[in-house]
Amino acid sequence: MDQVRRGVLGAVGGLDRWLAGVTAVFVLAATVRYIDRHDPGPVLAAAVVLTIAVVWWAARHPRQRAVDVAFAMVVVALWAGLTFAAPSFAWVAVPLAFIVLRSLPQPSGGAVVLAMALVVVIAGSRLSDRFDPTLIVGPLGLAGIAVAAYHGLQRESERRQSLLDELTAAQELLAAEQRTVGALRERTRLAREIHDSVGQGLSSIVLLLDAARRSWESDPDRARENVTMAEGSARHELVEVRRVIGDLAPADIHTGEELVGAIDALLRRDAPPEIEVELRVDGDRESLAPGIVHTVLATVRGAVANSVEHARASRIVVTLVFHPGRLTLDVHDDGRGFDPAGVGAAGERGRGLSGLRSRAEEGGGEVMIESTVGEGTTVSLHLPIEEDA
Repeated sequence: MDQVRRGVLGAVGGLDRWLAGVTAVFVLAATVRYIDRHDPGPVLAAAVVLTIAVVWWAARHPRQRAVDVAFAMVVVALWAGLTFAAPSFAWVAVPLAFIVLRSLPQPSGGAVVLAMALVVVIAGSRLSDRFDPTLIVGPLGLAGIAVAAYHGLQRESERRQSLLDELTAAQELLAAEQRTVGALRERTRLAREIHDSVGQGLSSIVLLLDAARRSWESDPDRARENVTMAEGSARHELVEVRRVIGDLAPADIHTGEELVGAIDALLRRDAPPEIEVELRVDGDRESLAPGIVHTVLATVRGAVANSVEHARASRIVVTLVFHPGRLTLDVHDDGRGFDPAGVGAAGERGRGLSGLRSRAEEGGGEVMIESTVGEGTTVSLHLPIEEDA
């Protein structure tokens, strides 16, 4: 169906009903005046039909171009007949002109309105025996001004609509680009996880098995020792593979309390029994976005892994604090520490401090590393959280 665009006046709430109501009132007033002075005859019937048609037009939805064109021609013809019969119906032209402009495409609507002004001029001229230029200039001038103003506003409305359409298209394109960037970041994260955990473990297994193969005949005891070590590494990497696969599934965590429970489970799973682990929590959070949950858990996992594998720590303290609008996480160990300035950009401590920083930056936060040789290490995450997450 050919749907009619609502145009510049479409933004005015209930305008169609107001136009129909004003037209009906004008028709009623002119009809009462006519009946008071003349025999109603066909004028009353035409006035009733005109009123019903306008009310129907205001109530109809959705609009169709062909039907609106036929409607405009019918009501204008009825109005013209009424105006020639009783010039007092000329006032109905004021609201009816806007109905015509909203029903007909341009420039047809403007031409019909100017023709209505000519009808008013002719009907008014019949009431006076003398030439009155105001009866000509007035209706035609007002009609011209109304049509020009309407067309100008219509063009401005279409221009703004075009800008809104372009903005909507740009927003959709931006959303698509953001989804693409998000997918690339996730691929990068997975590549980093696999490289830093499973990849290094598999490389170690290959080296151990290769050493066992070379010494199988000359030093069987050493070969068996290498095979045993490779088996242990393989079991460990199997656990790592399961962890990475588990991370791919979306965590069903939505509140601060659930996040604390997930951190506690992670510490019990990843920290060896010989290492004392303490979890401290301050503040509460009713709801958390999935990205925040992932960043916090990934930071805890990476920091604990570094403490276990490299720091030779005997105690790890994890502190999680919820502030208004932000979250802080501290992972402190009492291990041997290191010099942060001596760590390369690619990360030299197992899973990589650069990986911790990258995850934090993806979430809009930052990670700070404080460490001194012989005095332990503290990994601090500062992450903004939206109040209505």
